[in-house]
Amino acid sequence: MIDWLRKEIQDPSVEVDGRHLPIAIRRHARAKRLTMRLAPDGSEVRITLPSWGRTLDAITFAKARKPWIARQIGKVPAKLEIAPGADVPYRGGILSLEWHTEGGRQVRHENDTLYVGGPEDRLTGRVQRWLESEALRLCAHDLSFYCERAGLPVPQLRLSRAKRRWGSCSGEGSNGRCIRINWRLVMAPDHVRRSVVAHEVAHLVHFDHSPAFHALLGDIFDGEIDEADAWLKAQGRILYAAFD
Repeated sequence: MIDWLRKEIQDPSVEVDGRHLPIAIRRHARAKRLTMRLAPDGSEVRITLPSWGRTLDAITFAKARKPWIARQIGKVPAKLEIAPGADVPYRGGILSLEWHTEGGRQVRHENDTLYVGGPEDRLTGRVQRWLESEALRLCAHDLSFYCERAGLPVPQLRLSRAKRRWGSCSGEGSNGRCIRINWRLVMAPDHVRRSVVAHEVAHLVHFDHSPAFHALLGDIFDGEIDEADAWLKAQGRILYAAFD
């Protein structure tokens, strides 16, 4: 095999507008054709192909669709830059970040301002940890509320850092039932975050998306599910891109 071709197959990528994007290849026994999508953060091209598919087929497929890849890259939201004076999304609104090196290391939230002290190069970590603590606090309240409405005991709650899922529900195990909620939802409007928690609570009863599941979700959620789902579909990529 020619050296350049061997190298390309071993480390597949596609060049789009001067940028080299890795190609992540996944073979699936039930796949009938090649499908392609861009990672939510624009970091790689992901191709699924039948189990018999060749790596070279995936590379050729990607190169033939460079204009499509370029358009998808253009839709990727910019990463949130955490710096003094930055706008930090929180519960559907914006907090202004005020930093003073001599300020306390404890993040303080007052009205529409987030006060942070300590070294400037650690701002991102401190702000993210504060947002995660807020996510846990708010989701714990949501979980208790919806479990009470569903007549269920409150399961364990954990935060997730997943890049593709907003929530998940695990069944009975050695540690009991557990619901995981993506911490990034703390940046979304309250009704959006609460809709995801209610969704997972309904899964404690119906581990599917059957009519019975949707009926229970409709009974316990105190908002418009369609509206919340539409917000996530339109704005979810922005939340994923805000923090790595």
